[in-house]
Amino acid sequence: MDKKQLDYFKTKLEQMSQDILSEAEKTLTGMIDQSDNYPDPTDRASAESNRNFELRIRDRERKLLAKIREAIERIDGGTYGVCEVCEDEIGQKRLDARPVTTLCVKCKTAQEQHEKEHAQ
Repeated sequence: MDKKQLDYFKTKLEQMSQDILSEAEKTLTGMIDQSDNYPDPTDRASAESNRNFELRIRDRERKLLAKIREAIERIDGGTYGVCEVCEDEIGQKRLDARPVTTLCVKCKTAQEQHEKEHAQ
C-alpha cells in the first residue's frame, strides 16, 4: 500500500474517532442536563429504556475506538492492510468498508464459518 492510501485511511480512521468522541460528549451532556422528574411511570420507563439503549451504543463505540487506535498503530508500524492470518494484502474495498479490519475476505469468511459450525 502506498503512502497516499495509508494517509487516506489514517485520515478516515481519525475522523471516525473524532465522530465517536463527539457523540459520546453529546450523550454525556444530554444525560447531565436531562431531568429525571417524570410523574408518569410509563414516561420514566421509556426514558430509562432510551438511556440504556444509548449506553449500549456508546459501549460498542468504545470498543470500536480501541480498534481504531490499533489500526492507526498498524499504519504507523507498516502492517496496515495485511491480513494477520495469511499475510496477504487486504483488498481496498474491504478496507474502505471496514477500515479497522485485520482479516482479508477469505480468512474472515473462514473464521465466520468456523464460528457457525462450533456454535451449534
